[in-house]
Amino acid sequence: MSLLHFFTWCEKTAIGEAIRNSLWLFPVIESVHLLALVLIAGAVLVVDMRLFGLGLRRQPVAQLARDAQPWLIGGLMVMVTTGILLFLSEATKCYYSSAFAVKMTSLLLALIFTFTVRRKVALADERRVGPLWSRLVSVVSVALWSGVGIGGRWIGFS
Repeated sequence: MSLLHFFTWCEKTAIGEAIRNSLWLFPVIESVHLLALVLIAGAVLVVDMRLFGLGLRRQPVAQLARDAQPWLIGGLMVMVTTGILLFLSEATKCYYSSAFAVKMTSLLLALIFTFTVRRKVALADERRVGPLWSRLVSVVSVALWSGVGIGGRWIGFS
């Protein structure tokens, strides 16, 4: 079975058809999806800006990362759930969309980076992690998560 057949099957599910045929369901789901992205962006940015050396300098990076973690996880759960619903409503469009490929690739890389490299640096003793390494990690993190948001907006305009 090819990916196109799978994407077509997804679009023909009852959920996909219901969302696509509803006047208000897609915009409501999209709005919740974007709010979840904003929640994720806030949780990521507060830690990344601190890693970069900007803002909240009195609070240790590790504590800030631990405090932001539930917001990041909650936002991801909502974003993935609503993203699946949005995908089901226009899966064939996503199959042919370069923007969808960019978003999914960015999301995969951002998740891997966030929960491996960034997490290790953020939770490490600040005296053991040099400022150059912390800044590099924060820039890569912001770039990857920006790719997710930019890819998502590109989907809407393609």
